[in-house]
Amino acid sequence: MDNRFKALEDWLRRVLDVTDCAIRPASADASFRRYFRVTTDGRTYIAVDAPPAKEDLGRFIKVADRFGRLGLNVPQILEQDLKQGFLLITDLGERLYLRHLNETTVERLYGDAMGALIVLQAGIFADDEAGKAHEEGKSSAAADRNKAAWLPDYDEGLLRREMELFREWYLGRHLGLTLTASQHAVLDKMYELLIHSALEQPKVWVHRDYHSRNLMVTDANNPGILDFQDAVCGPVTYDLVSLLRDCYIAWPRDRVEGWAKGYRRLALQSGVPVCEDEALFLKWFDLMGVQRHLKASGIFARLNHRDGKPGYLKDIPRTLGYVLETSARHEELKPLHALLRELKVPAAV
Repeated sequence: MDNRFKALEDWLRRVLDVTDCAIRPASADASFRRYFRVTTDGRTYIAVDAPPAKEDLGRFIKVADRFGRLGLNVPQILEQDLKQGFLLITDLGERLYLRHLNETTVERLYGDAMGALIVLQAGIFADDEAGKAHEEGKSSAAADRNKAAWLPDYDEGLLRREMELFREWYLGRHLGLTLTASQHAVLDKMYELLIHSALEQPKVWVHRDYHSRNLMVTDANNPGILDFQDAVCGPVTYDLVSLLRDCYIAWPRDRVEGWAKGYRRLALQSGVPVCEDEALFLKWFDLMGVQRHLKASGIFARLNHRDGKPGYLKDIPRTLGYVLETSARHEELKPLHALLRELKVPAAV
């Protein structure tokens, strides 16, 4: 018997003040959280079940409040029980970006998503202390203190731990490979390069999973934004590459670069310090994508072997395809390209 579901059902009847309500799964998730769509009296809500020992709903609530105050379309918290790990939130619908992206819709949907992303990134300067330090050209110390007050920093340690998932879970556990000392050295060197590139970028608020499975098509204030509880303060290109080089849907490189260039121009006009040098910005974008896709490949393998969720394995060839394609175009990444070819990793874009 699912004791947590029974407890959630009892809690929902109490907070909604109803004797009966229809509850069905709302979405799958690459975590310990579960989402249910709740229908009663002709209205729908989303119930979140997040075991307190494994998930931090407090962070979800904090980020939802801050992002909502920026005007972003995130769920509103209606009821909460942090002791049990339950939330009742508003329902942003069932029209997932991934299912609605096509040649007819992509320009509009990505345009809306990039517009919302600029609002998110500009939010870091909306706070009085951070904004004042930014405008006066002072040391970033004041702004950094403000950032750290509510979002963790996407620092060297976190960047490195994420990429190590590729070595441990994808190469080691999934492919069963034992790397040689020289192969380990190549990975170590590439990790250092990718970390340096990430850390030299301007810092903004980062959603961290800003892609087609976490964005909803909505009639007003599109897109609806989900799964933001792991937000950090980090590289300006991170969310953009998550969106445009999505692990779940691929577009031609020239088209992606065109979108990225358009985003950079709009971001500069909006006061987001993306980069005055377009070529450097695109290089940041490329290298950030390699970091993210190495991490994602490791996470997909871990979801299969540790968590019994094999559905993400089919996305690894697309994800590593980005890494192979990008590493072939940047001289400093060619050792990584050669290593992946040597290890015969699958790739398709």
